[in-house]
Amino acid sequence: MTPEAMRALVDDYLAAYNRMDVEAMLRTLHPDIAFTNISAGQANATASGLAAFRALAEQSLPLFAQRHQAVLGFEAGAGRAVAAIAFRAVLARDLPNGLRAGQVLSLAGRSEFEFRDGAISRITDIS
Repeated sequence: MTPEAMRALVDDYLAAYNRMDVEAMLRTLHPDIAFTNISAGQANATASGLAAFRALAEQSLPLFAQRHQAVLGFEAGAGRAVAAIAFRAVLARDLPNGLRAGQVLSLAGRSEFEFRDGAISRITDIS
């Protein structure tokens, strides 16, 4: 897969994420997708396979009134890509950790992508 094709696929995935369109997100993913979210050095969410990814994605939808990931930098090659990401979201409801509805979250991080058979096969989000 060319770096340009990887970038296009990542852009499609992130556009669907930003629209909160789970079906469109799934169309960019390999059936054996592996997803991990790492925050402060700890994995706090994982999914293996499309069904588990769908469940995790749908579970997170009600948390956000708005959410947006913007690519600040992108490097690709040898079946992998890394995107520097700026994440901004507005919470839709209070969370058990003390965050409140209406609160704005702004995080910087990176997303690492791997590709197989013309689809995204692994996503690791790190913040």
